[in-house]
Amino acid sequence: MQIVYDNYPFEERLSPAWGFACVVTGLEKTILFDTGGDGTILLANMGACGIEPGDIDAVVLSHNHYDHTGGLAAFLEANGRVAVYLPEVFPEGFKQEVRGTGATVVETDEPRKVCKGAWTTGVLDGGIPEQGLYLRGRRGLVVMTGCAHPGIVEIVRAAKAHAGVRPDTVMGGFHMAGASQRDLRSVTEAFKDMGVAHVAPSHCSGDETRRWMKEAFGEGYLSAGVGARFPFEAEADA
Repeated sequence: MQIVYDNYPFEERLSPAWGFACVVTGLEKTILFDTGGDGTILLANMGACGIEPGDIDAVVLSHNHYDHTGGLAAFLEANGRVAVYLPEVFPEGFKQEVRGTGATVVETDEPRKVCKGAWTTGVLDGGIPEQGLYLRGRRGLVVMTGCAHPGIVEIVRAAKAHAGVRPDTVMGGFHMAGASQRDLRSVTEAFKDMGVAHVAPSHCSGDETRRWMKEAFGEGYLSAGVGARFPFEAEADA
């Protein structure tokens, strides 16, 4: 897995910008999770990572905010032969524009299988409907979030409940910028109660959240930012 769009820098040759996108490899399909806010930056960062638009088989969108969907049009112009998984609450006009590129729209509400070993979490509504993506890995689930508007703990719990497997890694936007120490402690305790061993907060997680998680998880803290890579081994019988 590699983050190809994020406002936190990591690799100097890539351009940071507000938003999030990550490419998942190692499964029967290569998945682009979210598309950042700017198509030019997205495609340039992907290219710098050696990832071509044609390498992508499926796109999963977490929620209808521009910093997660803004790069989609440019991506689909380069590769419209993909399935785009998006919450069914997205505007019909948005769906029609996607279909107009030749891409297939897959509307989601309940958890939806993207390919062997990869599922959407189901759409949660904490004011802003959003879905995450989870992967079945050898060490447990990898749960990926765009912004976690419904709550990062709630999204991880949804993935765990559907898969029936311990979540090992949580990565992406935690939506905790400005969170109180009480909230940070609560999330950390909930993660550890569920068995989470590794965290990689980025995008809208906030600097203090990243510092807190680094102290709380020690070697289980994974530095995230645009260009960061994370090893992933799919579960053998996922």
